[in-house]
Amino acid sequence: MEKKKGSPWKSLLIYILIFAVVALLIYWVAGRNNSGKQISYTEFQNQVYAGKVEEIDVYGYTVRIRLKDGVSEDDFPRLNDCYCTFMSVNELTAFIDKYNESLYDLDAENNVQFNADGSIKVKEGAKLIEANYSYEQESWLSTIMPYVSVVLIVIIGIMLFRAMSGSSKGFGFGKSKARLVVSSNVKFSDVAGADEEKQELQEIVEFLKNPSRYTELGARIPKGVLLVGPPGTGKTLLAKAVAGESKVPFFSMSGSDFVELYVGVGASRVRDLFENAKASSPCIVFIDEIDAVGRQRGAGLGGGNDEREQTLNQLLVEMDGFETNSGIIVLAATNRADILDPALTRPGRFDRQVYVHLPDVKGREEIIKVHSKNKPLSDDVDFKRIARLTSGLAGADIENMLNEAALLTARDNRYKITMVDIQEGLNKVLMGPKKVSAHINESDRKITAIHESGHAIIAQSLPNCDNVQEISIIPRGNAGGYTLTLDEKDSTHLTKQKLLDSITMMLGGRSAEEIMLNDITAGASNDIERATKVARKMVAEWGMSDKFGLISFGEGEEIFVGRDYQRQVPYGQELAKEIDEEVRKIVDAAHKRAKEILLSKKEVIEKVEQILLEKETIYREEFEMIYNGASVEEVEKAIDKKEKEKREYQERAKKQATMERKMRDIKLRIETANAYLKAGMITKQAHDNIINEAEKELKALTENEKQEGEQKAEKESEIKEKKETKEAESKEKKETKETETSPKEEKSEEKKDTKKKTRKKDDKSDK
Repeated sequence: MEKKKGSPWKSLLIYILIFAVVALLIYWVAGRNNSGKQISYTEFQNQVYAGKVEEIDVYGYTVRIRLKDGVSEDDFPRLNDCYCTFMSVNELTAFIDKYNESLYDLDAENNVQFNADGSIKVKEGAKLIEANYSYEQESWLSTIMPYVSVVLIVIIGIMLFRAMSGSSKGFGFGKSKARLVVSSNVKFSDVAGADEEKQELQEIVEFLKNPSRYTELGARIPKGVLLVGPPGTGKTLLAKAVAGESKVPFFSMSGSDFVELYVGVGASRVRDLFENAKASSPCIVFIDEIDAVGRQRGAGLGGGNDEREQTLNQLLVEMDGFETNSGIIVLAATNRADILDPALTRPGRFDRQVYVHLPDVKGREEIIKVHSKNKPLSDDVDFKRIARLTSGLAGADIENMLNEAALLTARDNRYKITMVDIQEGLNKVLMGPKKVSAHINESDRKITAIHESGHAIIAQSLPNCDNVQEISIIPRGNAGGYTLTLDEKDSTHLTKQKLLDSITMMLGGRSAEEIMLNDITAGASNDIERATKVARKMVAEWGMSDKFGLISFGEGEEIFVGRDYQRQVPYGQELAKEIDEEVRKIVDAAHKRAKEILLSKKEVIEKVEQILLEKETIYREEFEMIYNGASVEEVEKAIDKKEKEKREYQERAKKQATMERKMRDIKLRIETANAYLKAGMITKQAHDNIINEAEKELKALTENEKQEGEQKAEKESEIKEKKETKEAESKEKKETKETETSPKEEKSEEKKDTKKKTRKKDDKSDK
C-alpha cells in the first residue's frame, strides 16, 4: 500500500503558525517596553526644561515618559506618551537631580526650605519630576528578538525562492489554474451550423465512451485535436459539447494562464495540469488560445522568450509522453494556427486539425433558432430572412444581435421581439448604435446625403454588387452616415468582376461629391483605403492583373514579428513601382466608371439627397422606387406609411404585452390562492372571494381583447373593400380609354399600311 504524500498545505500552515507566533511575541515585547512615540534624548531634555514632563519610568536603557495632560497615572508606565533611550545612567540621574534642584525654594542664604510635613519646598507653580529607576537588564525575549527576526526573514526568503522556481506549490505559483468541470450540460444539439465539425469530434466522444472498441482493432485515437477558425465561430462551445456528450471531466485553461512573471512557473503548471488529468482519466484537457504559449520557438526579436519556450517544451513532453490510449485527450483552440510551433502540430501531438468555418445561410438559420429558444418572438420574425441578412457573421455575432434586439424590446416595455428590433440589433452589431442626439449642421448633412447616395446608386446599378438594404445620414459608430449592403446570395468566391464592381461602389461616394459639389471632402478616406487594399491584393496576390499574370508577390501573409523581421521583399524597387502603377490603373478605371454611371443618374442623386435630408433613412423598397423613377412625393408617402404601420404595430405589441402580463398576474393570483387554501393559510370564503374577483378581471380582459380584434377585422375589411373598389374603378377607366382609342389606333394602323405600300412601290420604281 502506497503512503500518502504530505499535503503542501500542511507545511504552509506550519509556516503561517510560526510567523503568527513570532509576530505576537514581537508585538508583546514592543508593547511591554513602550506604547508611545519614540523621541531623541535631546527632545526629552527640552521637554523637561519646558516643564511638560510629569513623571518618568526608567527600565534598562529606556525612559518612558508621562507628560502633563497625558496618560493617566494609573495606566503609567504600561501606557506612556513617549519614550527615549540613553547611553549613561549617571548622566541621566544627574540631569534629573539637577533639574529638580533648580525648582527648590531657597532662602536668602541659598539654603533649602522645608514644608511643615518635612518635604522640600519648591517654587510657586513648580512640580518635581517623579522618577522610578530600574536598571536591571532587559528580558531575554528582548535580547533574542533581533536573532529571531533574522531567522524569520531567512525562512520566508527560502519559501519565496522555492515557490518562484516552481519546485514548491506552497503559494500556488506552480499550481495549475485549470477549471474542472465534472459534467458539462452542453450537448452537440446546442451547437448549430457546424455539422461537419461535430462529425469530426464525434469519434472523440465514441472513444471516451467505449475505448475498447478502438483498442481491440489496434486503432489509436488522436491525442490532440486543434480547433482552428475565426473568432466567435464556436470553438470553445464545441469543446464543451465534446465533454458534455462523453460525460467525462473537463479541464479548461487559457494559454495565457501558463505564463507568469516568475521563471519556471509555466512549466510547473503544465506538469500539475497533466498530473490532475491523469488522476481523473478518462478526461479532456482544453487549452483555449493556445497561440499564447505555443508560438514558434526562437521567433522573438532577442532570440526568443525563455519562459514561454520552457512552458512549450514541457507541454510538448507531456503530450508526447502519454502511455498508449491513456484516456486523456487534449483539445486546443486558436485563430492563429500559422504561428504555432511545427513540433506542436505534428502527428503524435495535435494529430487532427478541425477548421471551424463561418456558418452558411442554413447554418445561420439553425444558430438563430438555438439562440432564440428562450426569447419570445413576434409572428413577423422570419428566420430565413434574418439568415440571409446576416451573411458573413459568426455565431457569437448572431447571439449578440439577438441579445441587442431583446434589450431594445425591454427598453420599449414590450413583451415580444419583432423583426424591426432584430434589424436594429443587426445594425448595432455591424456599425454601432445610432447617435440621434448629435447636432449636425445642414451643410454636413447635405454632404453626407450626397456621399451615401453615390454608394447606393453604384451598388444598385452594377450587377455584381451586394443589395442595398438601408441608406442613412444618422451617425453610427465612427461613420457620419452609412449605406448598408448585404450579400443575400451568400457567395463564397470573389470573382474579378465582382471585385471591380466593389471598388467602383467604394469610390461612388467621392465621385458623387465631385459631380454634385464640384469639391471633395475627407469623408472618403476609408473608402479609398479599402479600395486600394482590394486592388493591391488583386495585383499582388490573386493573379488578376493582365500585366503580371499568375504571379504572387508574397504580400498576403500577415507579418509575424521575429520570424519575418529579417525577411527580404522578393522583388526590387522597379517591380514595386510597376505594381503601384497597376494598382493605380485599377482604381482610376473604377473611379472613371463610377463618375460615368452617376452622371447618367444625376436626377436619382438629387431625389435621394432630398429624401435623406427630410427623412434621414431610406430602406430598400423606397430606394428601389426612387431608382425606378418614382417621384419624391410618392416615396415620402411610402416612407410615412411604413413608419405609421411600424408605430401602430409597436403600439399593438405594447398593448398585447400589457394584457398578457395582466393575465399572467391573474393566473398567478389564482394559483397562489389555491396553494394557500391547500396549506390552510386562508379560509374557504377568502379563497372563493379571490377566485371570483380574478375570474371577473380575466373575463373583462378577454372581452376587451375580443372587441379590439373585431374592430381590427372591421378596419381591415374596410381597407380591403376600398382597395378593391379603387382597383375596379381604375380597371373601368382603362377599358373605356381602350375603347375610345381603338378607332384612332385602327386609323393609324391603316395609315401605316398605306405608307408601307407606297414605300414598296417607290422601291420597285427605283429598281
